[in-house]
Amino acid sequence: MNKLFPTQEIGSLAKPAWRVKGYRGEPLSESEIAEAVDWSQRLGIVGVNELVKILKKRERTPEDRRAILEWSARFVIRFFENAGLDIVFDGEQWRSEMYEHVIRNVEGFKFLGYVKSFDYRYFNKAACVSRPKYVKPFYVEEFIFTRKNTDREVKVPFTGPYTIVDWTFNEYYEKKLSGKIKDFKQRKLEARREFLFDLIKEVIRPEISRLVEAGAKWIQIDEPAATTNPSAEEMELFVEAFNETVRGFNCTFSLHNCYSNYEVLAKYAAELRNCSQLALEFANRDSRQTGTGEMRMGYRELKLFEDYGFKGKYGLGVIDVHTDFIEPPDLVRDRILHAVKIVGDPSRIYASTDCGLRTRTWEVSFAKLKNMVLGAQLARKALT
Repeated sequence: MNKLFPTQEIGSLAKPAWRVKGYRGEPLSESEIAEAVDWSQRLGIVGVNELVKILKKRERTPEDRRAILEWSARFVIRFFENAGLDIVFDGEQWRSEMYEHVIRNVEGFKFLGYVKSFDYRYFNKAACVSRPKYVKPFYVEEFIFTRKNTDREVKVPFTGPYTIVDWTFNEYYEKKLSGKIKDFKQRKLEARREFLFDLIKEVIRPEISRLVEAGAKWIQIDEPAATTNPSAEEMELFVEAFNETVRGFNCTFSLHNCYSNYEVLAKYAAELRNCSQLALEFANRDSRQTGTGEMRMGYRELKLFEDYGFKGKYGLGVIDVHTDFIEPPDLVRDRILHAVKIVGDPSRIYASTDCGLRTRTWEVSFAKLKNMVLGAQLARKALT
């Protein structure tokens, strides 16, 4: 992309009530249906009466449920376009949750129940009970739909293998090695390693291959668990896993990581092969004062990535997704310009949210994204 400071959202957007309840087959209130109509008018979406008819049904067919998914994805694509983003996706409207969506479409796992992940959010934790087996594509359909419904650049968020392994009970591989390796720590590590690289070989790479065949040009590997285990041994395992995941594909790859130990990640970022961009969370750590000096405390770790030799681009988190505070455009501008001072080359900076906006309302998310776009425009103007 030729323009400075292209704008992107990390991936997720909250699912509206009409999407959640409609897909479950639950009745909707008049206000919930009216919300769909209101946003369709704001976003310039035509033909919404077809959606309303489906939402008013007492019973919904599988075809109706599929239509609701497509309508929800279409709304979010237009949402991102109307906010002014340069790079879009569908807000992960087809997915139940970043972890569960993958596990539900793969053999070898058993769900055990919900555990808390952040704030009031939960995920359905699973155990690996046999060797993972690829069953069917789980991201391809939504990518094809998004590609057909936008002329903007498309970035596919893809839950990374290291995070899937870290969030899963490793029953199968630990049991498999229980009689072979006596040392507990060594057995745990070897079981983790075998699980990780089987998952990459049997599930992750086949899905990436199908995405690339379908026309995907940019895949963002989401690895929130990257520094959960900050030992050198684990970080080297993470790097090896990323490199094996992306090896040999004719596609652009980036890494998203947030709310993590960047002092650790920075030491290993330069070892990530074919990693064109690091999308990182900074706004959550930063002050709300304008300016490009010491008040930009949230961006101190950015220099670490430079010092350790990372040469790629940055998806610079300039929007805090865990608050309803609407960042003013001049604050976004100053965060970008401060990063330029650290990095030196403005073409290496993309304006981004810290993470997905799934915990915020659409009203708040839209205002945040609009101001991010305006702030990026101000930053461009300041450098011309």
